[in-house]
Amino acid sequence: MGAWYWIGVAAGLGTGVGIALGSLGPEGRVGTGAGLAAALAVGAGIGIGLALPGGWDDAAAGGAGALLGAAASVPIVARALRAGGTRLGVAIFVALAGVVAAALGFVPGLGYAEAVAAPLLAEFARRRGGGRYAGLRILAK
Repeated sequence: MGAWYWIGVAAGLGTGVGIALGSLGPEGRVGTGAGLAAALAVGAGIGIGLALPGGWDDAAAGGAGALLGAAASVPIVARALRAGGTRLGVAIFVALAGVVAAALGFVPGLGYAEAVAAPLLAEFARRRGGGRYAGLRILAK
């Protein structure tokens, strides 16, 4: 496989790590916790990229993917916590989504698409909006 494959793998792995680490912000607030989660994710993405056989181009792709993944997951985590989700439950689901995204990074070309699609999907979810889920309370009327 060529260098383009390993750069895509680094971007996909970085996106997965960024998504998983995006749940680390304090109470899911978009602010200082988001900056800390993004910094941790970028550091991890660069480390993953350096561990791959490509070199600095893989490190740059891993760091960029991690930044985009963290930027995509922090607002989703914040919204889930505001809507009534528990901290541990949201963190587990976000971590699982990160693992799936990282695994999909090994599919040729999909790592690039993940790094682009993660922020777009987060923006779509933000616009779609919605409030707290009514659940069975709606039947109590």
